[in-house]
Amino acid sequence: MVAWADYKAEAKSRGALALELYVAMSTPAKEPQDVKAALPDHLAYQAKLEQAGTLAFAGPMSDETGDHMQGVGLVVYRAESLEAARALAEADPMHQSGARAFTLRRWMINEGSLNLSVGLSTNAVTLT
Repeated sequence: MVAWADYKAEAKSRGALALELYVAMSTPAKEPQDVKAALPDHLAYQAKLEQAGTLAFAGPMSDETGDHMQGVGLVVYRAESLEAARALAEADPMHQSGARAFTLRRWMINEGSLNLSVGLSTNAVTLT
C-alpha cells in the first residue's frame, strides 16, 4: 500500500491538482424521526460551515438505481487535517445526537472542472 503523502507528492509532480479535501459518508443510525428531529440544527450547522468556507459540498445520495432516497448523505469538508475534518463531522448535530453515524476519508482531487456563470445585470449565479 502506498503512503498517502507519497502518492500526493507523486500526483503533484505529474501536474495534478492534488487538492486534499475530506469526505464524510453519513448514514442513519437511529429511527427516521430521530434524523428528522436533528435536521434543523444540522442544516443550521452546515450553513455556518458554508459561510466559513469549510463546507465544500453536502447532500443526500440515492440508492443504486437512482430512483429512491437511500438515506445516505455525503459531506465534503475543507480542513487542515484529517483530525480537523473529524472535529467538524463530530460537531454536526446530526452526529452528536447519534441520529446518524459517519465514516471519514481523505479525498484527493486531481482532475475535473466546475462551471460558474455570473449574470452581471441580474446578479444570478449558476453552478454546473
